[in-house]
Amino acid sequence: MGAKEKTAVPLLQVSNLVKHFPIKRGYFQEKAYVKAVSNFSLKIYKGETYGLVGESGCGKSTTGRMILRLLAPTSGSVQYKGQDITHFSDEELRNARKEMQIIFQDPYSALNPRKQIGKAIAEPMSIFNLGEKRQHKQLVLDLLRKVGLQPEHYDRYPHEFSGGQRQRIVLARALAVNPAFIVCDEPVSALDVSIQSQILNLLQQLQEDFQLTYLFIAHDLSVVRHISDRVGVMYLGHLVEEAPTDALFSEPLHPYTRALLSAVPEPNPKKRKERIVLSSEVPSPIDLPKGCVFHPRCPQAIATCKEVVPVLQEMGTGHRVACHLVS
Repeated sequence: MGAKEKTAVPLLQVSNLVKHFPIKRGYFQEKAYVKAVSNFSLKIYKGETYGLVGESGCGKSTTGRMILRLLAPTSGSVQYKGQDITHFSDEELRNARKEMQIIFQDPYSALNPRKQIGKAIAEPMSIFNLGEKRQHKQLVLDLLRKVGLQPEHYDRYPHEFSGGQRQRIVLARALAVNPAFIVCDEPVSALDVSIQSQILNLLQQLQEDFQLTYLFIAHDLSVVRHISDRVGVMYLGHLVEEAPTDALFSEPLHPYTRALLSAVPEPNPKKRKERIVLSSEVPSPIDLPKGCVFHPRCPQAIATCKEVVPVLQEMGTGHRVACHLVS
């Protein structure tokens, strides 16, 4: 997907976001911390789709939830439309969330099984006092059509729908408050491949119709390549590379990014590519390695990697990478 033209001011700016979860371990129940996200920063511009990728457990979903303040960050800041929402009061957050919504990975658990889907979609309208209540049903019916469902679905319950249909319902509910920014947290990973493509196309159509901005969280690089304008790569809570989609896939700079891309299946059976197999297991987020967090698995690691934490450096045309091997 080609990069969209950026405005001068980002819609969303995340600066040095950190999240540590306290735990107790060992026989004596000593206090320790799971370092889920470390000094994470990014900018997302109006109208674009920013893809965030990485292995399971790297902190992608935690980052998305902190951006919406569903989780309180340990430190750092989140600015939305120039306002720092990190320390908003409950009332201020309530108003901000009219513009910031989330689509979860499992649409079934995101819906009340005892509530008809028409009422579930209308509920945010009532919570935020949007329009007159007598108009809500018609608004819901319009949203159902927008996401590819039928008016007769209004009175049905979640268990009467397929996984793809339930994801459409969750999409309609997110759109009910007319948001500007949506966090899509693995929205298609639980769906069949044929249904995935339908939902991705729907997301792109809705983005155009409603002027939406997405943070698209996924581990499937093929999906991310299809829908994203820019991509950020996470590893153990750190942003290790960021670039426009075409640049990242044609010229990855970080060894971890190259390893991820080498694992993407090649659709052409006659074409072969080198598979980069990483050694050892992913380190524990409780005891992160000193220096670059990727160095225990990096086939190119040097002495500096084991001692010094690399910083994200600009390599030109929006391509940033945190690696001592790149200069």
